[in-house]
Amino acid sequence: MVYWLMANPKAGEKDSRGAEFWRNYLESAGIVDIRDCSLDDKSWTEEVGPRDFILAAGGDGSVNAAAGFCLDAGATLAVLPSGTANDFARNLGLPDDPQHICNLISAGRTRMLDVAATENGLFLNVAHIGLGTLPVRESSADAKRLLGRFSYGVALLQKLRVNRGFHGLIETEKGTVAGRWLTIAVSSGAFFGGGNEIPQASAGDGQLDVVAVRPRSLLQLFIAFLTVRLSRHSPKRTSTVVHLKSPTVSITTRSRRTVTMDGDIAGHTPLRARCRPACLKVICEELVTT
Repeated sequence: MVYWLMANPKAGEKDSRGAEFWRNYLESAGIVDIRDCSLDDKSWTEEVGPRDFILAAGGDGSVNAAAGFCLDAGATLAVLPSGTANDFARNLGLPDDPQHICNLISAGRTRMLDVAATENGLFLNVAHIGLGTLPVRESSADAKRLLGRFSYGVALLQKLRVNRGFHGLIETEKGTVAGRWLTIAVSSGAFFGGGNEIPQASAGDGQLDVVAVRPRSLLQLFIAFLTVRLSRHSPKRTSTVVHLKSPTVSITTRSRRTVTMDGDIAGHTPLRARCRPACLKVICEELVTT
């Protein structure tokens, strides 16, 4: 049994939680045989076995990469939240205390998690089309360090007034919706965009959640999001915010649009995703259901 500590020194804020930060807590939890590894040199992945753990210290992008290695080897994924948004960690209900997290790893408490598969790879958290891709494309590293996860919101507000949306067709097993959209998010879990909750969602329900927003005024958008947040129910398909659940999703657009997955650019539309239920073993006590 080997604990592979994969730390991303570029993740999060200036004083991010790196390998040495986490090593101290891991050793305090009684975890031995810790081996450092990185995304810069992937040769270590050939040595990973089914009894091993990959400890991902980074943001959602780093966790995404670690999950792929775990699926290939049958290993267990452990998340050490160290990024800007850390939405995936929210799905696992991980505690804020680093020592508590490392104690969970030492105890080996696991759950099986869904993963979303596409032609261009997988995502654990969310794929974006439209306005939701702007934070990835335009939010600078300096802004992320200064503002943390709020830099995503700043990038969106800067563009919201001039964005008229795009034409798109959303096809699911539950139905089809077409129209002009400001942004479309396809989530495998219950959170996206730095802590925004998706009503009645979980990373273990065998479903993908599509949250699509129509172009509206700032006031209408604010009222729509506030209504969904307070009611904690999915809106109707004619609403400003549309919410669909399905194990498969296909999104096509009139013009080619950028697609981001778990905080990284992953290609362009069309986007076709399917849920792979309960395929990834992760460290956590209980998956969060909103």
